[in-house]
Amino acid sequence: MKKKIYMAFLALTILSLTGISCASTPKQETKPPQKQQATPAEITAVTSRVDKIRKSDMDFEVPSYFPSEWEDVEAQYAAAKNMPVSNSDEIKEAVAALNKVADRYGELFDMTIPLYAQAREDEIMAIREELVRSRFSALFPQYVEKADKIALTAKDQYDAKDYYAARETVAEALDEYEKLLIGAKILLARQEITDREFTKYDPENFEKADEISQTALEAYEAGNKKGAVESAEEALLRYNIVLTNGWIAYAAERRASATAEREIAIANKVNIAVRESFREADAVFNNAEDNYKSETYSTAAKQYTEAEALFVIAGQQTEEKRLFAQDVIRQAEEKIEESSETAIEAEKIIEGGSK
Repeated sequence: MKKKIYMAFLALTILSLTGISCASTPKQETKPPQKQQATPAEITAVTSRVDKIRKSDMDFEVPSYFPSEWEDVEAQYAAAKNMPVSNSDEIKEAVAALNKVADRYGELFDMTIPLYAQAREDEIMAIREELVRSRFSALFPQYVEKADKIALTAKDQYDAKDYYAARETVAEALDEYEKLLIGAKILLARQEITDREFTKYDPENFEKADEISQTALEAYEAGNKKGAVESAEEALLRYNIVLTNGWIAYAAERRASATAEREIAIANKVNIAVRESFREADAVFNNAEDNYKSETYSTAAKQYTEAEALFVIAGQQTEEKRLFAQDVIRQAEEKIEESSETAIEAEKIIEGGSK
């Protein structure tokens, strides 16, 4: 019994000592996570300024116009953003560096804007020249004038340094000019077909193209530009098919004609009589054959025509040589005949004198 009481007392003693030990051990305090130091307002403001100018640079294609300068300023910007900003001096240095970068981005923008504007003007003028060359501007001046007005509005906006508005207006003007350019291409294709008399090779597509181009014009005048463009593109496709078929057929005709002239030249021994002239004609003919096989029919047709003419000229040279030779032979024969007659007369005189 005493043993049991002793064991219980011992257990209580151990527990009480353990409690005292735990209570005396100080608890480790859990520190709240430290908040990341906020970027100073000056840094935020100047970075915003840099990003705004940088975006303008990219919108107006500065990297394309000044690639090496762009790489340099990009590297400067990356370095400036990584500068320490833990105290006022460091903040001041970072702000100065970022402002310098902003100024450089601005300088590149100012250098680019005139080049960007000139490039857009060149695009517009190139299309306008095509409209004039095709006589589209003469036939439909009201459409070109409308596009011109949009382009002039863009110029006014540019002069007022409203560059984003000018960019949008230029895009609108170019879109208008490009729609008209399809009409110009139609006029040029149709003119070439009629000038070369290719309608006979594909009359069905030619007539259909005429109908669709008229539909395109009516849609444009009605303000349905989407429908007008779709019809105009189909009409242009059909005109080009007529041109392609025309060149194929025409090249085949020219090939047959040049081949026949070549065979005549060989039969008349032109290749022997005027060897250099024949070789020149034959070289052009062989080039035409190469282009014909590679389906470059327009070039082949022109070369066949040239070769045919050269074979004819070589044949004429051969005929002239032949006639000249015949004349020389005739003159020689006449001289021989005269010599014979003279000899006979002399013989008669000699014989008469001897009598």
